Amino acid sequence: MLNRKKWLLKGADRVLPLVRRVPFAVQRLALQQALNRCLAGPVRDGEFEVLRGRWLCLRIPDLGLSWYLTLSGGGLRIAEHAVAHVTISGNWREFLLLASRQEDPDTLFFRRRLVIEGDTELGLALKNLIDSLDPDVLPVWVWRNLERAGKGLAAG
Repeated sequence: MLNRKKWLLKGADRVLPLVRRVPFAVQRLALQQALNRCLAGPVRDGEFEVLRGRWLCLRIPDLGLSWYLTLSGGGLRIAEHAVAHVTISGNWREFLLLASRQEDPDTLFFRRRLVIEGDTELGLALKNLIDSLDPDVLPVWVWRNLERAGKGLAAG
């Protein structure tokens, strides 16, 4: 019998690809609101200015998902299509390890588990920005669950 963590990861492998069937307008609304709430402080402090007038494509091939992000007005904006200045690609598990700080970003990029294409300087600036964000910018319950999921994945 699979332990609980492995069972949850196998379930995530089956459920997460279904997100691509969710209409983009719903994806955009959920993502944009979540990002702008969780990252309000860093956005307000100018940490995301590197994205003003530039587009990041965040691609998750194993889920068949791509989102384009930019800084516009007072917050982050998500689009379904844009001309990306930089693309960061990786499978959902790698992004979870990155977000939960269970794996060093340099290791993920060096081993090509996460890939930067396009404006490498912008990509490296974004990688460093992500790495520098304090988990305290997230609501406690979000960080706890993210960390727990990442630890479960890292323990494998």
